[in-house]
Amino acid sequence: MKELQDKILRDGKTIGTEIVKVDMFLNHMLDIKLMDDMGEEIKRLFNEENPNKILTVEASGIPIAVSASRAFGYIPVVFAKKTKPSTMIDDAYTAEARSFTKGTTSVLRVAKDFLGEGDRILIIDDFLAAGQAGMALCDIVEQAGGKVVGFCAAIEKKHQGGADLLRSRGIPVKNLAIIDHIEDGRIIFED
Repeated sequence: MKELQDKILRDGKTIGTEIVKVDMFLNHMLDIKLMDDMGEEIKRLFNEENPNKILTVEASGIPIAVSASRAFGYIPVVFAKKTKPSTMIDDAYTAEARSFTKGTTSVLRVAKDFLGEGDRILIIDDFLAAGQAGMALCDIVEQAGGKVVGFCAAIEKKHQGGADLLRSRGIPVKNLAIIDHIEDGRIIFED
């Protein structure tokens, strides 16, 4: 998605060769028009998969998921929680996910009321790096008896292998901006 690539180049920053900082528009302050444009592009990419719910992780995946929901006609957005709130008194589907950026492992949780058998789930996240969050979300959908019909990240860091990991499970993966690598502080997108 050219608009997203241009925004990354204009307003993003790199930290070393592994981290892309996009907090000016994606995960600290939001560019709402860009979110809505990404939602429309996600619908174009996954419309034929006919998802009935979107699944993401709190918090940075939520704005993109909400914009995609609008594009799909307001299908529900479910988000996995990283910590167990005191209000989650019923059973939940759980899976562990390691965060590349934070260097921590979280247990992702979705209350059993929100996912179920027959659900066609589109997973959306802000980043796809090593694929740990994506794999955990796939595990949660499988526990619920649903089917993952696709995975979309706003930004994929291709050199970290997460897309290949998800594809090895048979998941259709289509990301909006694919970073091949970072070289001398410059972001190089896949052709």
